[in-house]
Amino acid sequence: MAINTTFHIVAARLQALISGFTGKRILVIGDMVADEYLIGNPTRIAREAPVLILELNEERTIPGGATNVAVNARTLGAEVYLAGVVGNDLPGQRLRKAISDLEMYQEGLVTDPQRPTSTKTRIMAGSSQVVRQHIVRVDRVDTSEVGEPSRGQIIEYIQRVLPTVDAVMLSDYENGMISPAIIESCLPLACQLKKVIIADSHGKLFRFQGVTALTPNQPEAELATGITITNEEQLNEAGRRLLEGSKAQSILITRGSEGMSLFVVDAEPLHLPIFPLNHHSSEIVDTNGAGDTVAATFTLALTAGASFAEAAYLANAAAALVVRRLGCATNTPQELMEAFAI
Repeated sequence: MAINTTFHIVAARLQALISGFTGKRILVIGDMVADEYLIGNPTRIAREAPVLILELNEERTIPGGATNVAVNARTLGAEVYLAGVVGNDLPGQRLRKAISDLEMYQEGLVTDPQRPTSTKTRIMAGSSQVVRQHIVRVDRVDTSEVGEPSRGQIIEYIQRVLPTVDAVMLSDYENGMISPAIIESCLPLACQLKKVIIADSHGKLFRFQGVTALTPNQPEAELATGITITNEEQLNEAGRRLLEGSKAQSILITRGSEGMSLFVVDAEPLHLPIFPLNHHSSEIVDTNGAGDTVAATFTLALTAGASFAEAAYLANAAAALVVRRLGCATNTPQELMEAFAI
């Protein structure tokens, strides 16, 4: 009886936190990516080479990279402000249209005619009678640092909007946006204003000093610390080194099929297995974009007043939901609440 009562109290608390996501103001700074999908029916083998010929029947562009982080936050009820660059090209126009359709603010999204929109084109084969298969991905990305005048315009926007938001997320896909100048324009001011600051970066984690949390996956944590993680002792040491080296308040390491691990200053590590979903398929369909879901959910939970442990628990449930859907999936507040149905 006591266990059941405790479960009801915890579930009610987590659902109340999810309700608090609505209307939170999140600034997402990072590498904006257009994810293109070209989907066609395989018809025959080409005469000139042993390759499939696809008859194109669907083409779409969806937000990827830092914009996928933003979409996750937006779907959960946040007001989202973007800071980054796109090119003066068709992928950039399509990405802006997708962002507009989701009613995210793009005043800080600068069009830079000197660089292309970072674009990842996935070519899929299949039809309504055949399961779609991913054939190849083509990336068009300029990884050089964003230059002037675009960088100056972005910095001016960041410094102007930061005082008005609840949290800032730095989403670094190593495409040239998160430069030392951008970090310097953001972190000191955000720390001074006592904002929630989350850095989700593919590399060089110790650039982000004094943030609320770093949210690396295990390979990123291993790269930053020089530790190959094969057991809990090594995992705990990696978490300790990340906390010490970044002076962050917390570290949330996502570990794929092993769940995730939370490290907080002056607290014992918290290791969470994959969240059990009673009313969903147990099959993992697609892990693409799950890290973005974790970062967005963890951020919103902290802005809603969650403890680090509560935020990690919510992020773990959010990840368990999206990996059971194809593509970069997102959760609504209602879907996340249903994971804790009493």
